[in-house]
Amino acid sequence: MRILAALLFISVVVSCKNDLKDTASEILSTDTSTPINVQKENRTAFIDTQTKDTLIYPEERYFKNIRQVTFGGDNAEAYWSFDDKQLVFQSNFKDWGVACDQMFLMNASETFKGTKPPMISTGKGRTTCAYFLPDNKHYVYGSTHLVDENCPEVPLRKNGNYVWPVYDSFDIFVADLEGNITDQLTTNTGYDAEATVSPKGDKIVFTSTRSGDLELWTMNIDGSEKKQITDALGYDGGAFFSPDGTKLIFRSSRPKTDAEVKKYKDLLADGLVEPVDMELYICDADGSNMKQLTNLGNANWSPFFHPSGNKILFSSNHEAERGFPFNLYLIDLDGKNLERVTHGETFDAFPVFSNDGKHLAFSSNRNNGGGRDTNLFIAEWQD
Repeated sequence: MRILAALLFISVVVSCKNDLKDTASEILSTDTSTPINVQKENRTAFIDTQTKDTLIYPEERYFKNIRQVTFGGDNAEAYWSFDDKQLVFQSNFKDWGVACDQMFLMNASETFKGTKPPMISTGKGRTTCAYFLPDNKHYVYGSTHLVDENCPEVPLRKNGNYVWPVYDSFDIFVADLEGNITDQLTTNTGYDAEATVSPKGDKIVFTSTRSGDLELWTMNIDGSEKKQITDALGYDGGAFFSPDGTKLIFRSSRPKTDAEVKKYKDLLADGLVEPVDMELYICDADGSNMKQLTNLGNANWSPFFHPSGNKILFSSNHEAERGFPFNLYLIDLDGKNLERVTHGETFDAFPVFSNDGKHLAFSSNRNNGGGRDTNLFIAEWQD
């Protein structure tokens, strides 16, 4: 599940790159918010002049520049319109008048420091995983509002273990950019959410419990011809199509031992999953040619295809000893040439390329003043 509950992996915020930050503090004034470059030991960092925190770490060579979009709350899953002019994202920022995740709309050039974007969900229940439709005038998203207009309870632990809720009240809706629901694509009892749209504009992939397990399904844009894609026991979710629409990349936590199977089934019966052991899988859009892409250990998730279609960008804590940091990594479709992309000490995840491949939207704990806020950033990408 790509909901903001994932952000709770971060229990401690650690300052990093202090040598560069200390250098910056010697030369920065506090009356401007314009990031500047700091040179030390032949390295360059982009420093925010108000927080003295790092926007781009020296090793992050794929980022030509970066812009912080939000400045408070938990903000994630920013997805581009097909024409790259707008993004839709979810936020629980209390200053924007919401009690749990709701959907907001932004123009690609906007930032929201002291301002509020328009909310385009109902403001009722909890929402997740919005994605533009090809007409750039509508989007799909998951919401619990039909069952309960209040925010559902968010369990954080089960028997001492970290868990995600998979609410059986989630269904997938279509709405216009004024927030008016124009269609409901799922009506089954059980979890239906995590919808994303093929770049070809013909199919939607989503996660559902309609077969008794958390599996990937596809459907046409109008909700017709639903087809099951995965059938192995375990939580398959967070799927995205390749740029040409022929493949799917997703993450899965698949239990193997009898004890793991029992634990998974018991949690699912309570509407929960434990997302601490996840690997990436890739298959054709019809579910054929399934293969495991990573075998790194820990949590590997929020994958997205590189614009070339030949690599996957994803978030992982496989190098971490205490559950964090999460950083972004690139890997080839054959599982080779793993490369670290971001170099923070907290949390980077939810990477999404613009359709023209020139920009990357992602969520990060960087530049949050040492707090727990997770904000949206947009970087200009350079290969």
